[in-house]
Amino acid sequence: MLPVGAGDTVEEPEFILPPGMKAAAGAVVVEDDGRVWLVSPTNGFGGYSATFPKGRVDPGATLQQTAVREVFEESGLAVRLEAFLLDVRRTQTYTRYYLAKRIGGCPSAMGWETQAVHLVPAARLAGIAAHPNDAAIIRALRDWLSVRRG
Repeated sequence: MLPVGAGDTVEEPEFILPPGMKAAAGAVVVEDDGRVWLVSPTNGFGGYSATFPKGRVDPGATLQQTAVREVFEESGLAVRLEAFLLDVRRTQTYTRYYLAKRIGGCPSAMGWETQAVHLVPAARLAGIAAHPNDAAIIRALRDWLSVRRG
C-alpha cells in the first residue's frame, strides 16, 4: 500500500533511462521555513553519512510513486510531490528527484534502512550531505529556492 500523496501529480520531462542503469527515484523534502529533511543510511550504506531519500523503482510502480514510498520508508514522512527537480546518474542507477512537502508522518516511523533522520537548514546541506553524488541535487535545490524567493 502506498502512503498518502502517492498519486502521479507532478508534470515532468520524459525519463530516458541510460543503457545498463536501473531506474530510481527520490525526493528533497523542504519545509516552509527552508529546512530540508535528510536520512542517514544504516551503517553508512553506500558511503553516505546523510543523504536524500531515494530507491529503485519496483515493477509496476511509477517514478512518482517510488519517490513517495522511498521517502516514507526511509524517513517516516508522508509527502506530496510538488515539482520535478532533476535527474542524476549514480553508480548503478539513474535517479529522478522531486521536490516534496511534508504532509504528515513522523521520523520515528523510519524503516530499518535508516539510522537517523535530520532536519537541516538549506545553507548547511553541503556540509552534512557531503557525498559527491549529492552535490548536483544541492545545487538544483539552491537554484529552485532562489527562484522561489526571487
